[in-house]
Amino acid sequence: MYDPSIIAASIINGLMTGAIYSLVALGLTLIYGVLHIINFAHGSLLMLCMYGVWFLYAQAGIDPYLALPLVAAGAFCLGYGLQRSVIGKTSHGRDEIILLVTLGVSIIIENIALFAFTANERVVQVPYDIDGIDLGITFLVVPQIAAFVASLAITAALWLFIARTYTGKAIRAVAKERQGARLVGVNVDHIFAVSFGIGTACLGAAACLLAPTFPISPQIGYIFVLIAFTVVVLGGMGSFVGALIGGFIIGVTESLGGLFFGESLGKLGISLIFILILLFRPTGLFGQRM
Repeated sequence: MYDPSIIAASIINGLMTGAIYSLVALGLTLIYGVLHIINFAHGSLLMLCMYGVWFLYAQAGIDPYLALPLVAAGAFCLGYGLQRSVIGKTSHGRDEIILLVTLGVSIIIENIALFAFTANERVVQVPYDIDGIDLGITFLVVPQIAAFVASLAITAALWLFIARTYTGKAIRAVAKERQGARLVGVNVDHIFAVSFGIGTACLGAAACLLAPTFPISPQIGYIFVLIAFTVVVLGGMGSFVGALIGGFIIGVTESLGGLFFGESLGKLGISLIFILILLFRPTGLFGQRM
């Protein structure tokens, strides 16, 4: 039997990690909630944003956390332009074509990154990566604390934006009934692009929070996008609250699984949760559209 303090420490660390998973899944669930498609390029766009963080740090000396507004804004512009000029124009309104287009975009981005940066890992080594707070049962380093707090703040800000602003109301209208929204004067194509841009901006923010902790390579996106899909399915497609709670559940499951069964076998718990949710509650814990 493990000491309760060790289990408690594992849960705390799982919550820290789960906050990042929630932020990555947040962009995915927003894109699904409005466009009703699964974005296969999600992981590749996250990887691209992480390389952007590394470039700013290595070439300009900009701290990853200070770079967050810049990277998020750049990611929004990238997502908006990608949806407006590539995905929207090539899909012709057919969801199955959008899936293929996003898959093609993912392959292109990954190969460009592999050509430009090779398979060698890049590291963002911040000077405070070993500083932190001693809780007695565990030690939380600054990157963990910053990622947890920032993820909660960004999730809350996005929820307020969707709930309170005119653009947010337009996004919810398009998510519920795009033809009805078009009839009352909403520019649906613009809202599609804005939603895709916001979803990509969430990845830009997540990249800044992940870069001080995880080495960057062209394959880094795969790790997080698979978990993000699980979080979205667990929490409910299109649900912001579901993405947040689902991220915490997956983070704690991964942490406890690693404690009891080892790092490699511990990840089986995530796959088990994914299968059980699909079997017994396909709509997820908060399965409803925005």
